[in-house]
Amino acid sequence: VQLVESGGGLVQAGGSHRLSCTASGSFHSISSMGWYRQTPGKQRELVARYAWAGDTNYADSVKDRFTIYRDSAKNTVNLSMNSLKPEDTATYYCSMVGFDFGKGWSPGRSFTTWGPGTLVTVSS
Repeated sequence: VQLVESGGGLVQAGGSHRLSCTASGSFHSISSMGWYRQTPGKQRELVARYAWAGDTNYADSVKDRFTIYRDSAKNTVNLSMNSLKPEDTATYYCSMVGFDFGKGWSPGRSFTTWGPGTLVTVSS
């Protein structure tokens, strides 16, 4: 299973930007996909998560500014980021929780996989 991230780059404060993450490979199904971020010396933190059942959740720091949504035709989630602040500067990592193949057509074990990360820099 591979996660391909795109959209990192340099953005001015107050601007907007979008990140995309596409899952490919062999797996039974997806439980959720999400975006996390990390800055040097700090722990990786959840930014936004989209559950395939339809639920979303956000970090308090990005609520009302960021929106995560799914491309229904693909195994893709997008993160739309508005009103960006310098403190949003971080490496953003896509994460996927999925199921491998079990017996017959049933889902098997759950697994978590990560993308390589993409840097978003917000300049003041």
